[in-house]
Amino acid sequence: MSVLKNLDINLPKSEKKTLYRFLSLYIFFTIITLALTVSLYYTLQKELVTQQKIILLNQYANEFIVQLKDLHSNKIDSYPVNDKFKTSLYDENYDLIYSTLDYPKAQLDQISYTKEKIIRYIKDPQGYYLNTQYVIVQLIDDKVWLKETIKTISIYGTIFFIFMLIVGYFLLNLFLKPMKDALHLLDTFIKDTTHELNTPVSTIMTNIELIDRDKIEDKYLLKTINRIDIGAKTISNIYDDLTYLILNQKQVSINEELNLKDIIEQRVEYFSSLATIKKIDITTNLKDNITLIIDKKKISKLIDNILSNAIKYNKVSGSINIVLDTNKISIEDTGRGIKQENIDLMFDRYARFDKSVGGFGIGLNIVKMICTEYNLTINIESILNKGTKVSITW
Repeated sequence: MSVLKNLDINLPKSEKKTLYRFLSLYIFFTIITLALTVSLYYTLQKELVTQQKIILLNQYANEFIVQLKDLHSNKIDSYPVNDKFKTSLYDENYDLIYSTLDYPKAQLDQISYTKEKIIRYIKDPQGYYLNTQYVIVQLIDDKVWLKETIKTISIYGTIFFIFMLIVGYFLLNLFLKPMKDALHLLDTFIKDTTHELNTPVSTIMTNIELIDRDKIEDKYLLKTINRIDIGAKTISNIYDDLTYLILNQKQVSINEELNLKDIIEQRVEYFSSLATIKKIDITTNLKDNITLIIDKKKISKLIDNILSNAIKYNKVSGSINIVLDTNKISIEDTGRGIKQENIDLMFDRYARFDKSVGGFGIGLNIVKMICTEYNLTINIESILNKGTKVSITW
């Protein structure tokens, strides 16, 4: 299954499963086709060799009957013997008259038959020489043909299998091309969007931070500014996600020992205006002096995306509970929940299962990337229409 790695494409898990199934099915049918071809070729070769051996046996049987006739008329004194062929004589009652076979018991109702390496041929001498009704001529098959057949099958079977793998690789490329083009177009769009967002997002955030809201007496104006603040933070969070995706391979992690309680409190404060507009109550139970060696921007981004989803997919007047324990962070909401069959797909890039809420479907993909980088374990528990709990352990 390393073919997908060679194609250098970052596909969502669902698409990868489809491709793995395609590859498995293709290889399965290739092996079945190869096995049937080998079986047919082997059978034909065996039949061909057997027929050739029977022709030899028939020729010797004719020669032997002539010698048997000579023995019957006393033209020769001894029973005909050949190093290559062995013989047996039977009367009309199938009783053995004479034999040079190691195992003279034989079937007399078939013209020829084979057993393991033994090939036997039965001939009627058409004359009762020495009271003989049936002559059996036996030949030992040396199986030289089998070695040659196996060699031929190995060579051409390998060539066929490699050829089919190459054909499969090109078929897979054709199959992947629409996906690759779509993902490339989406990545290009994200890069262009991020570039265009840079200046306006920075300008909006800077100017909002400069506003002293305590001095504003007009409630309508204050409410308008708060809405602008919420919108700006939403855009800023999306911008940060897009930037992380683009620069992920180029970013150098600056790891330091961080107090997680301080980080969580900062991120809760940052998202408080977003929670307030949906009347969501955020409660925290944070242990003191819980530290983790990690990049500050990345742990902030990890918490931001989980908390943002907890707010975005929560119900109005819902709640969020954040717990920090010795080796665990959990964020639990009372939102819409996730279907069980979709939980494993939540970390796929661009995966979205609720189209009623906007987004690119990249938040949890970024969370998974950060967890992988720092050997953190992420677990999602969810009940549809009741809520979701996301836990990070280390």
